[in-house]
Amino acid sequence: MEFNVCPAIDGLKPERFWRCFAELSRIPRPSGHEERAAQFVLDRAHSLGLQARKDGFGNVVVKKPATKGKEGIPSVCLQSHLDMVCEKNATKAHDFMADPIELVRDGNFLSANDTTLGADNGVGVATSLAIMEDGDLEHGPLELLFTVEEETGLTGALNLTSGLVDSRILLNLDSEDEGVIFIGCAGGRDTVGKWTVAREKISSDFAQVRLMVRGLKGGHSGIDIGRGLGNAIKILNRAIIQLGGIGLRLSSLAGGNMRNAIPRECSAVAFIPKQRLDEANALVKSLNSTYSAEFASVDPDLELTLAEEMGGSGEVMTASLQERLCRTIAALPSGVQHMSADMPGLVESSTNVSVIRTHEDTIELITSQRSSIASRLAEVAETVDAALRLGGAEIEGGSGYPGWKPNVNSPILAVAKEKYRALYGKDPEVTAVHAGLECGIIGERIPGIDMISFGPTLHAVHSPDERIDIASVPKFWEFLVEILKAVR
Repeated sequence: MEFNVCPAIDGLKPERFWRCFAELSRIPRPSGHEERAAQFVLDRAHSLGLQARKDGFGNVVVKKPATKGKEGIPSVCLQSHLDMVCEKNATKAHDFMADPIELVRDGNFLSANDTTLGADNGVGVATSLAIMEDGDLEHGPLELLFTVEEETGLTGALNLTSGLVDSRILLNLDSEDEGVIFIGCAGGRDTVGKWTVAREKISSDFAQVRLMVRGLKGGHSGIDIGRGLGNAIKILNRAIIQLGGIGLRLSSLAGGNMRNAIPRECSAVAFIPKQRLDEANALVKSLNSTYSAEFASVDPDLELTLAEEMGGSGEVMTASLQERLCRTIAALPSGVQHMSADMPGLVESSTNVSVIRTHEDTIELITSQRSSIASRLAEVAETVDAALRLGGAEIEGGSGYPGWKPNVNSPILAVAKEKYRALYGKDPEVTAVHAGLECGIIGERIPGIDMISFGPTLHAVHSPDERIDIASVPKFWEFLVEILKAVR
């Protein structure tokens, strides 16, 4: 098959993997809009003479026969998800429904031009595509499973058609640390609060302004939650409360884009008494210094700004609604809630204030809770629910998704540990991850399936700083190939 040219991947190994990744990067695939990516997989499978099927929800499975002499060994499923988180910097013009991802190579890293890269989980998809194409590999029967809508609630896995997958061994390719094998993950759920908007006209004695927090790194609300990164919604709300002391009246709030990302930016349209604008600017400058000092080591580019602007409606929220909304956001926990007592250094439970949107008639606040222990997940969700209710919000709570209980006696884990040790002369790290993997759901759908998760090293997923450590990819590929060869 002819290799397409992409300067950013020129000379990288394994060549087939990188070419598949570059081809996939040209296909828009936001969550809920994976049709073109799914069709790409189906077309590639059919061009190779492989059986392929799409279920009613959009999940795709491709079956690749065993190499000669391996027909009788157990079938292995390689699993990845087609969708990606769509985040971009505010200054970047990019339509995730139409534009390709622009790959950028910087030393030992591959990233995108001011957008998310889609390595989560384009790496897994490209790996399965490359495995599909490679006729020189040694392996038993393979099923290559591509799920949809993972990033918006793992709903592809939740709706996986019964019987679509026959394998009882699964290798999930959606992890982000080379040399680490994951055998468990957190379960999660969302809790959404909504307020009915009550507005009133503001007098001409007020000037319209835009208050903004930007420059934060953001990141994955599970994997990165323990890093102490700034949450733009929480930080801006602190400033709004302070500016309320000099008469700020709030018109609208908008921050965050994805339920599973720590919000990097948040802005408010507000009105301030004209005679107190100088005072407001001085206060914002002081608050910017305070917040920058607080987050200097983890978010050094944090910036709080205030600027006059024109063109608004001249309407603000009622004072009582503004008070309830801002005090509720202040009361909401956001970050690590419990650390694991069984796995040192692992976050057990967390919650994230993810997205706030002001619509014509409602204000919507989306939060996301995670825990590796079901009862703790319920506890954290109840805490968030209580804060929202006390603030007068109506609550919408999702059913969530299950965690994945670790199995240290997993046969496929034993194979993987042996192969890693043989390849690299050291043991891999075996742990769990504070994020939702589809393994928990698939384990419920296919009782008894034996699973592990691994991948190359990725950084800052779910943010425009997302990047692949190029040097980790050949090791990941070699490790996977050796596992497939060793299954008996």
